[in-house]
Amino acid sequence: MVFQYINVFVTIASVNCDNLVNFYTKFLEQKPVILVPNVYAEFNLLGMRLGIFKPKQTNESEFEAISDDKPLCVYAKSKISLCLEVSNLEDAIAHLTVLGYPPPGKISIASHGREIYAYDPDGNRLILHQAKEERHD
Repeated sequence: MVFQYINVFVTIASVNCDNLVNFYTKFLEQKPVILVPNVYAEFNLLGMRLGIFKPKQTNESEFEAISDDKPLCVYAKSKISLCLEVSNLEDAIAHLTVLGYPPPGKISIASHGREIYAYDPDGNRLILHQAKEERHD
């Protein structure tokens, strides 16, 4: 028997589902293609689907964000990030700042270009990345 998958998509669980859906609606500048208020929302992104769901009450403790009284740096221990390649890093930073979620650090230089870490309302890490410009001399 051969294992075959049909599709792959990323989901984020949140006990504050509507708040997170509202954030991603504004951040991605698009409405969810599927929306069941306070239960599930799905966004179609380039090459990926992003789902946000409210876990069942019996499973909420498994998905709770770290307490609001903890500093954002506590969230940095997560092993999974939502990485978005952007055409202009400064514009992306300005957009997040207008939404009330400015990146807490500074732009860093990586082998693949420039990037900065930011966080959504639940503390999930977002990595905004602008690729190096290729030179065609």
